[in-house]
Amino acid sequence: MRISTYFQGFLLLALACSQPKEVTQTEEKENESTFVHSPLVEHIYTADPSAHVFEGKIYIYPSHDVESTVSEDDMGSHFDMKDYHVFSMDRPGAEVVDHGIALKLEDIPWASRQLWAPDAAEKNGKYYLYFPAKDKQDLFKIGVAVSDRPEGPFVAEPEPIAGTFSMDPSAFQNGEDYYLIWGGIWGGQLQWYDEQKLVEGRKGPTDGIPSPDQKALMPYIAKLSDSMTELAEQPRELLILDENGEPVKAGDHDRRFFEAAWMHRYNGKYYLSYSTGDSHFIAYAIGDSPYGPFTYQGNVLEPVQGWTNHHSIVEFEGNWYLFYHDTELSGKTQLRNIKMAELTHLADGKIETINPMK
Repeated sequence: MRISTYFQGFLLLALACSQPKEVTQTEEKENESTFVHSPLVEHIYTADPSAHVFEGKIYIYPSHDVESTVSEDDMGSHFDMKDYHVFSMDRPGAEVVDHGIALKLEDIPWASRQLWAPDAAEKNGKYYLYFPAKDKQDLFKIGVAVSDRPEGPFVAEPEPIAGTFSMDPSAFQNGEDYYLIWGGIWGGQLQWYDEQKLVEGRKGPTDGIPSPDQKALMPYIAKLSDSMTELAEQPRELLILDENGEPVKAGDHDRRFFEAAWMHRYNGKYYLSYSTGDSHFIAYAIGDSPYGPFTYQGNVLEPVQGWTNHHSIVEFEGNWYLFYHDTELSGKTQLRNIKMAELTHLADGKIETINPMK
């Protein structure tokens, strides 16, 4: 199915439980004066876009937001996604193609609910979809599904990846090595673990969150095995430091890690970008190794409309692009739409901050 890159009036394709609302001409004019970038997908709600270049095209692996009867809470229960679609575009600005459902909840033997933000990787002609879901004990784990094509369909492994916990996996290729990065606090459950072990009695969004003057919780990284379906090593923390070389503190909400870790390499440096959650920035830090440590530099993206943000950064034909989401189509926190913007690395290695609102 082909869909327009630009917003063209009323949406005519009816998909049960996931069709964006119609927008009046007045609302459309208001949106045009507010939002810098247009939604890439308009016939379903999409979020958390992980973009990669496969087979000379840009492929996007987002989550698929749907209307939910689940009550809203600080654990994100109302983000009750049940499948994944894969999208592609020949080049930036080209028509976006929806390749349909790539993986469904009912086809993942170990999962019970909430297919949150995924990512993908390619190795030797095989494609791997990494995804979080809650298991039968309602704990987030990270699974993997395999396909012969970048658009799927994907077949899930029968068990989650051993040694994983929390959510928001992202795959990073560095030469011939592949890494999995993950983690998220509050609804992501990272705060329930000490030394990578689940602590009994922690159930709420802030149970286990460090005090404001303590080191913030950090994302995790582990090299993937040759099979791409297992970890090859014990996970390690990705340490984010302030300008004084000290770990960013838990109370520093403008700079501390919340969720949505992503890594890219530019001019020999490693860039770790992430969402700060309740302060609504996409921040970034730079290091000399995929394992860090990383020193905070600033923001990639200013706050969007909507509570959450989640992004990816990809190079295509010598230019760099940021993919992100907001709530332009719905105005509702859990019904989002993906977007893209050109990204600029400055001469000093920093990233020019993008403002998504006019």
